[in-house]
Amino acid sequence: MTRTGGFQDDDFWTEFHDFLFSEQRHEQAEELLDTSPLLDFPQGARVLDLCCGPGVFTVPLARRGHRVTGVDLSPAMLDRARKRSAGDRVTYVRADAREYEAPGRFDVVLNMFTSFGYFEDPADNARVLRTMYTCLAPGGTLVLDLAGKELLARRVTPPKVVRRGDDVMVQTDTVLDEWARLRSDWVLVRGERVTRATLTWFVYSAVELRRMAEEAGFGRVEVFGGFDGRPYDENAERLVLRAVREA
Repeated sequence: MTRTGGFQDDDFWTEFHDFLFSEQRHEQAEELLDTSPLLDFPQGARVLDLCCGPGVFTVPLARRGHRVTGVDLSPAMLDRARKRSAGDRVTYVRADAREYEAPGRFDVVLNMFTSFGYFEDPADNARVLRTMYTCLAPGGTLVLDLAGKELLARRVTPPKVVRRGDDVMVQTDTVLDEWARLRSDWVLVRGERVTRATLTWFVYSAVELRRMAEEAGFGRVEVFGGFDGRPYDENAERLVLRAVREA
């Protein structure tokens, strides 16, 4: 049996890549960029894809004419992104989301697919939001997408089984600290090989995330229940926050 680390471990992203970033997820990103009013940016916008992974949004944004920078800590994910974007005008940077510095350089900052809340110290997660704020030019927009606490409360169920070809992954979620955090235990079976990973991250309600964004300096903070701009209510599919760095 092999055990990988959590979000900071490159082996985790490599071992579980096919379950995290299926071709269906890449196709979903393309569709969202074609249809979502929240992802309709001016032509040629300077976009920072923070925690870009293998370029799920980075690559199609570049192909739509935007000037995109993808930032991630994982060398393996950045390598996959570079291969996928061969010939496209994308800049990739390996950096910690807390420490990346590009003051005022971007019109848009994206943080997609629940890539927020990974750090053990809550102050570090707040620091990531301040990084997003600092990287935006005045008038620039943040779009942050995650599974909100209200949605997770409906979905934390007995173990979930996912299959990719002959590979099987079992995911078991546990609520921690009175809903402050979630632990997810993953077991991946490939033939006779078994790989385990334990992930723990902070989860946020819409109210909590709005307050954090405002404390980071953002104005005009809006919360939506999906990329189609629906309200964040009992019919919500995602928690999507859009906020502006005002002049």
